[in-house]
Amino acid sequence: MNTTQMRNQVKQNIDKLSPEKLIVIAEFLHDLLNDENEDATEELLKISGFESAFKQAKQQVKEGKVKDWRMIRDDV
Repeated sequence: MNTTQMRNQVKQNIDKLSPEKLIVIAEFLHDLLNDENEDATEELLKISGFESAFKQAKQQVKEGKVKDWRMIRDDV
């Protein structure tokens, strides 16, 4: 079964759930998505120098020290 078929099956099954079970599923999906975000954050923080580079980049954005990527690469 491909991902499109799985999504369709999940959507069909969700439509059959009682409101109580729908709440459980919604909470589960919320937790599942948060876990993925936390895993990605942890992975980024393991990169040497990432946190300081990210802070510096955020400061540069605040100060307007950014360039439009189209001005740097016009073949993208």
